[in-house]
Amino acid sequence: QVQLVESGGGLVQPGGSLRLSCSASRIIFSTNVMAWYRQAPGKQRELVAVFSGDGRINYADSVKGRFTISRDSAKNTVYLQMNSLKPEDTAVYYCNAARSQFSDVVRGVLSGYWGQGTQVTVSS
Repeated sequence: QVQLVESGGGLVQPGGSLRLSCSASRIIFSTNVMAWYRQAPGKQRELVAVFSGDGRINYADSVKGRFTISRDSAKNTVYLQMNSLKPEDTAVYYCNAARSQFSDVVRGVLSGYWGQGTQVTVSS
């Protein structure tokens, strides 16, 4: 069983930055597709960023150039650096260890293990 624990959310002003962290209970980064999703009130969960074990990365168009997904395998942790935050980035952000192929995740297939979520609020 994989356990994922997110942290790093909070309240930030527009234009500010936050870094989310997702710690995994065991070493999975070498073979698993890891992703960040978000869900705003009244909206469907959407893919924010995803990377595969072989280094492929994909971002949602709405966050390209502002968000960066990365990992530290020694710490079993994946990060989401969020810069130039906008009010529309407000959502609960979830870490995901997918059990699908990278291409399936990009197409919208939801699978695997999920963290409990961390709230990000962008407001002045």
